[in-house]
Amino acid sequence: MIYILIPVYNEEPNIDKLFKNLSNEAFLEDAQYIFVDDCSTDKTVEKIKESFKEKKIKVITKNKNIGPGHSFNLGFDWILDNSKDDNDIVITMEADNTSSINILERMINISMLGYDLVLASPYSQGGGFKDTTLIRKSLSFIANVILRTLFSVKVQTLSSFYRIYKIKLLRNIKKKYKTIIFQTGFISMLEVLLKAIKCNADIIEVPMILDSGNRIGKSRMKILKTSFEYIRFLLFYGRKI
Repeated sequence: MIYILIPVYNEEPNIDKLFKNLSNEAFLEDAQYIFVDDCSTDKTVEKIKESFKEKKIKVITKNKNIGPGHSFNLGFDWILDNSKDDNDIVITMEADNTSSINILERMINISMLGYDLVLASPYSQGGGFKDTTLIRKSLSFIANVILRTLFSVKVQTLSSFYRIYKIKLLRNIKKKYKTIIFQTGFISMLEVLLKAIKCNADIIEVPMILDSGNRIGKSRMKILKTSFEYIRFLLFYGRKI
């Protein structure tokens, strides 16, 4: 079974294109979609139910805006409660269409070779950024270098939402740490990556072009807030993993 987990917050303008992109891939015909809405103030939920009405969908709603990490954790827990096979996979991605769907089949095929975690990476050879501001690219690069050094992480990308997890890995993380993701914000992607490494996961990266021009509206990641999240994580939590 393929599960596709997508956190959403005020993504109404992006949903139609997201549906079109995913529906064009025949290998996703029987996928189970899980959307976790972080208390959107627009009609994101209604648009999801309208666009994906012929697909297998589960929409999890919250009554308070908490952050993407919290949304991912809710989605992972729902999937673990419903998955019956450790060979199932979970695809995580953004709802804003910045993820390159054209590499997804390759990512799945690589996952089936025995990898527990497949990361889509704009930093790998062949990857890159398109229509992304210089300051955002620079801050992302600097943060990645610092964090890889501090935590002795070999992979190039640490914060991308676009990944494929084996169910078995998620079960191992939950067994070891009780909670798959504790952090509520964007730093959550580093948290779960570090936990996967501590669980001896086999991890591989696939080059990806991150195209911000495909997004309608602004990024939900606030640079200043996310920077404080990283600092707090480094000081109080990261070393405990």
